Amino acid sequence: MSSQPRLRILVVGASGVLGRAIVSELGARHEIISAGSKSGKIRIDMTDPASIVAGLAAAGPLDAVACAAGHVNFSPLSAIPPAAIALSVYGRGLADKLMGQVNLTLAARDALTDGGSITLIGGVLADQPIAQGSSASMVNGALEAFARAAAIELPRGLRINVVSPTVFSESMEGYGPFFRGFEPVPVAKAALAFSRSIEGRQTGHVYKV
Repeated sequence: MSSQPRLRILVVGASGVLGRAIVSELGARHEIISAGSKSGKIRIDMTDPASIVAGLAAAGPLDAVACAAGHVNFSPLSAIPPAAIALSVYGRGLADKLMGQVNLTLAARDALTDGGSITLIGGVLADQPIAQGSSASMVNGALEAFARAAAIELPRGLRINVVSPTVFSESMEGYGPFFRGFEPVPVAKAALAFSRSIEGRQTGHVYKV
């Protein structure tokens, strides 16, 4: 059985809780190029399409792009008034986690080597909503639908998947009040799903962790 080829992987959000776990999981057998808005070898602002395109160009030839970055607001539905996207509570999640990853996908489509892969980060709230989490549910659900649709159109054998974890054990101090009754998982378990996406052959798949 042949060994896994050494890949060049861009990890966006590499300095975060999940990003560090992805780097630890994949770094022993692949070359990792770290990226982030404030740290990393490559600087990428996920809300700025030009920054995304420039970041991928600066990274050089890539076999995979993995995203562990994305922000949404948590707010009671009763406190959210109708508003234009730029002024809405929903705007942050739409501009950052959703369109940031959509634009990352579109930029990666043109930058990756043939047969390369894109792995996006979603979350459990696409399936299991919580109070104050309507923005996250909307964004995560949209990401899953986007990946399934993109998978049938990506050129050159490119693949795309989404990792959809529940709350991390390491994040319970900050997010625990939002996730009462949820069983947290170690962030290393979510990182394994990124390995499955990048080193496997599936496309249009959502890895539930």
